[in-house]
Amino acid sequence: MTAYDLLSEPIKKYIRDQRWSELRPIQSVAILKILQTDKNYILSARTASGKTEAAFLPILSDVDFGEEGVQVLYISPLIALINDQFKRIEELCVNLDVTVTKWHGEAKQSEKNRLIKNPNGVLLITPESIEAMFCNRPHEVSHLFSNLKYVVIDEIHYFDGSNRGVQLNSLLYRIQKHNHNSFRIIGLSATIGDLQSIKNFGGNPENTVVLQDNTPKESTIRFKYFSDNDSSNGLTLDLIKDLYKEVYQNKVLIFPNSRSKVEEVTYKLKRISEKIQGHKHFYSHHSSVDKELRVYIENFAKESYNTPFAIACTSTLELGIDIGSIDKVIQIDSTHNVSSLVQRIGRSGRKEGQKSQVILYNSIPWNLLQSVAIWELYNEKILDKKRSKYNSYDILVHQILSTIRSKNGITIPSLIKNFTDNYSFKDINSDTIKDIVTSLVEKDLIEETERELIISVEGEYLVNNKNFYSVFETEEMYKVLHQNVTIGELPMSHQIAEGESFLLASRIWTIVMVDENSKKIIVAPSKSGNKPRFFGSGGDIDHIIRQKMVSILITKKEYSYLDIESTSELKKLYQEYKVYQLRNEIQDRPLKIGVNKTVFHSFTSTIINRTIKLFLNYNGIDCSLDSNESKMEFPQVITALELYKLFHKFNEDKAHISSYLSEELEQNISYLSFSKWAEFLPENLQVELMLSEQYDIEATLSFLNTINLKENDN
Repeated sequence: MTAYDLLSEPIKKYIRDQRWSELRPIQSVAILKILQTDKNYILSARTASGKTEAAFLPILSDVDFGEEGVQVLYISPLIALINDQFKRIEELCVNLDVTVTKWHGEAKQSEKNRLIKNPNGVLLITPESIEAMFCNRPHEVSHLFSNLKYVVIDEIHYFDGSNRGVQLNSLLYRIQKHNHNSFRIIGLSATIGDLQSIKNFGGNPENTVVLQDNTPKESTIRFKYFSDNDSSNGLTLDLIKDLYKEVYQNKVLIFPNSRSKVEEVTYKLKRISEKIQGHKHFYSHHSSVDKELRVYIENFAKESYNTPFAIACTSTLELGIDIGSIDKVIQIDSTHNVSSLVQRIGRSGRKEGQKSQVILYNSIPWNLLQSVAIWELYNEKILDKKRSKYNSYDILVHQILSTIRSKNGITIPSLIKNFTDNYSFKDINSDTIKDIVTSLVEKDLIEETERELIISVEGEYLVNNKNFYSVFETEEMYKVLHQNVTIGELPMSHQIAEGESFLLASRIWTIVMVDENSKKIIVAPSKSGNKPRFFGSGGDIDHIIRQKMVSILITKKEYSYLDIESTSELKKLYQEYKVYQLRNEIQDRPLKIGVNKTVFHSFTSTIINRTIKLFLNYNGIDCSLDSNESKMEFPQVITALELYKLFHKFNEDKAHISSYLSEELEQNISYLSFSKWAEFLPENLQVELMLSEQYDIEATLSFLNTINLKENDN
């Protein structure tokens, strides 16, 4: 029996109406597995391979939508992705009497009320909206989900190894407690780096199978290099002019690595186009641009069959939002990981038989080397892995508060059992849970009555705030308005003052007035201004990328996809590192000894670099860390032998790092800025959390114990 034969008649009719000649590989195998077994599945295939249909064709065939309650729960990391997938899933249900409902902060209340009145069909939602439901409508959870059959998690790799992933797993556990039966989980992803980690979603890895379609996406790649000796002035004019030539007759997505650079690129391209009377379709798309404008841009792109456009964007368009056919994808400076490059490449060449057209611009030698390393790993089908999450004490704080609020009070034994049974916190024992509860009582977030724990008056302010539902920190933003029309939003900084000008939504604005009380910035159009300043740092770099960079320096290959300037710059790097006589990519690391300073080029992950710096601080060693270029500069001469002795001492220092961090934490609470909820933990757990989230002692010692320092005077 074929996969098609297993489908229900309404779904077969849908396929015939779409005039599909055949099912795609991931669809065929998913239909066979989902309909003939009771396992959970993670479907992994490249972008535009039909993963959504691979999940929903068998699910819609299997489920009896005549039964009461929501039958299928679709979970997405982005509201925009929900809005996009809503249309696709509605089309799939065209021959079925099935209601498809969106549930998020921007969805119509009338649709939510209709679902509550008559729970049924397919519900599309974010983790944060599930959290809000538990807090504000706890009585509706059983009403909606007691008969749930399937949970579909889109872009599941996005949640893996993150706090949102821990929260989502906890929410799935809590939903399951309200379900009469066990629901199945179907995950969708274009990029999976760690198969074992991704199988842990739902807490049943033994019953979860990853189905992978490794058919490669044909791509053409070009590297371009424009030297930038003064990056303070932004991208060079030569780069922008060349970029314009690449985009002005095409439909293009441009991925700079920051919101500020998105605005710079869009504005400068727009200015060039105006001067030569070209088209005006240059847009900025990021989280600080107003939602309605972002939706307009997405719809414009989708409907522009023959109209060229260029959208500079952040990761807001990296995931699977359908914006139609894209001719080229352009990356400015290196991505931080292989997975992002995979996602971005997949945005072009989505039609069957069409190649992805990719251009990578670089203006700094280090970024060029990193870009080449990531591209080579991509070709080798090697993805960087996310660190496994364990001892997520801070997310446990959040879930404890949410649970107490949801149940309107709970006994301590019941609370402890609730979380010792919750697979999201399997590494945390009952005594630790008690310690966290005690800390929350001491910090006046919960109260212990004679019978149970309840949210305190102080705690009510926290859990009643709309920001409570998310486990990630959000910037305090000011809404930017012109003539009562919202342009977007900006974080408060010294740039936000009357008379200052900035770029936003690809236009220049001058601040007319700042209303501190309502957090509004009133602006007027202007002719000159600066890039807006946004907070946040670049992403962490995995060790495998840095190691690949060393490998490139050792092999000294020439790459056919590099332009003349890129090849020239790479050869300069080969010459610069030749003096170190690097032979082994795993062990050899350069040590540049100068007249009065020493530079250690560690070529390792962001987190190992941060941990090395921690050990150096503990030893009182003066050193500056440049995490972007993976190097540490000492303001004195240090030989390889002296560093070996110091690194060896780190093995003994390991026992004292916790107490050292505890002392540092007393002096500087900003150590906890990486976590939204860590401040509510007991001090010892704050330190443990820092050691598990921000540092990696064992990996660092293993790295330092095996490296071979190669001095430049060898």
